[in-house]
Amino acid sequence: MEIHLVDEGAEPDGTRLEDLAPEPLLTRDYETRPALVYERLRERHGPVAPVDLLGVPAWLVLGYRESLQVLQDDAAWPKGLENWRARSEGRVPADWPLGPSLEVNHVLIQGGPGYRTLRGAWDAALRPFQDPRNPQAKRLKAAVTGYADDLITLLVQGGGTGLADLSAQFSRPLPLMAASHLLGFPGSQGDDALMDMWRVLDAGPDAEPALARLLVTLGELAAAKIEEPGDDFPSHLLAAHPDLSVDELARELFMLLGMTSDHVGILISNTVVEVIAGESEGGVRTTLSAGMVRETMNRVVMRKPPLVNFVPRFAAADTPLGNHTIRAGDPVWVSSAAAHADPLFAGQMAPGSSISSRAHLSWGAGPRQCPARELASTIAAAGVRRVFERFAHLELALPVDQLPWRSSPFMRGLRSLPVRYELAGPVPEAPAPMAAEAPAADVPDVPDQAAKRRSSLWRYLTGLIRSGS
Repeated sequence: MEIHLVDEGAEPDGTRLEDLAPEPLLTRDYETRPALVYERLRERHGPVAPVDLLGVPAWLVLGYRESLQVLQDDAAWPKGLENWRARSEGRVPADWPLGPSLEVNHVLIQGGPGYRTLRGAWDAALRPFQDPRNPQAKRLKAAVTGYADDLITLLVQGGGTGLADLSAQFSRPLPLMAASHLLGFPGSQGDDALMDMWRVLDAGPDAEPALARLLVTLGELAAAKIEEPGDDFPSHLLAAHPDLSVDELARELFMLLGMTSDHVGILISNTVVEVIAGESEGGVRTTLSAGMVRETMNRVVMRKPPLVNFVPRFAAADTPLGNHTIRAGDPVWVSSAAAHADPLFAGQMAPGSSISSRAHLSWGAGPRQCPARELASTIAAAGVRRVFERFAHLELALPVDQLPWRSSPFMRGLRSLPVRYELAGPVPEAPAPMAAEAPAADVPDVPDQAAKRRSSLWRYLTGLIRSGS
């Protein structure tokens, strides 16, 4: 695939970031109509714009070409907060709301010489779960399908037809259950950990205490896996990188939990909306019936990526980018949502274009592309597929333009997804919270402890059913 982007921009402006008075990015307009915010910034500043992120100035990359320039050159645009000049000079407030999530030095944040070894360990640890030929990957897919069935069965206990919130009752809890499977959480810790992960990602006033609780929980899990390894992601990561300390392993589990929770939940909801609203020109229902769920998801993330802004990179030296010169140590945030809407790129995505929908930047690009992208896509695809196999009919309970959205500095997804449903077939008996799961065919029988962790999640979901009846 070759993309030709032409921009007749002005010569780079030498104004320093700290001398500008950038407008706040995270406003009410951004919450409700982010596309208009990106368009306004692009008109005023070109493909790179100065913005204020909750009191801290930064460069926001809006252009697709400029986004690729940053993402594909790790030497010129490294990660690692140690590269942030304002932070080293004490100009980032200690109580900055985004600080808690960025201070956790995991594989998506980390810079420096240790990154290559850590990334190699991640790739090795994820391989058993991402390669569909492996028994771990087969067990994961079977488990996600089973979780999806249980959630749908619980959801329809009010009757074969009705009203449900597919976000709260399906899209958000499904990745929680998948994460518990991957991480091997004991007890109900997985339920509590995901709720705290959502608080951290939403960057609200309770983000810092939520992060503290989450890291304690993940530290306890990491210590348990060091003491007694199993056939789960933490144990495989330790096997690939035995030098990881308890704290270091906990930070990596933090990253995986985040990517397999909110990101996947948003992707499932957005894909369901795409299908039942019939938004795409190619006819998504036909595509899904042909088994092309992955391609449908690629089209969805082109227009509505769950991860709208990546964690920051920093200019290694004074570098022209767009219409500005980015000074060494300046923070640069790549916006995949804005890049996908760049007229120089989006204009080439018209019907009949030869550019694949896989040109999206939802998982990043270059050598630091998200290592868990295949894992997350597998979970999301299994969930979406099961929704349309179990329901004979689904329709939105609100017009598409009235669906409620929530935005954070990193993510954007539906706050709720109200639908009217008709189940395919009779209403099955509700799954028992402690019921054991049947092993998948052709998969070695390894005990799955997930059934022992469901009590708090099931109480929450059952409460949703009762409150809606």
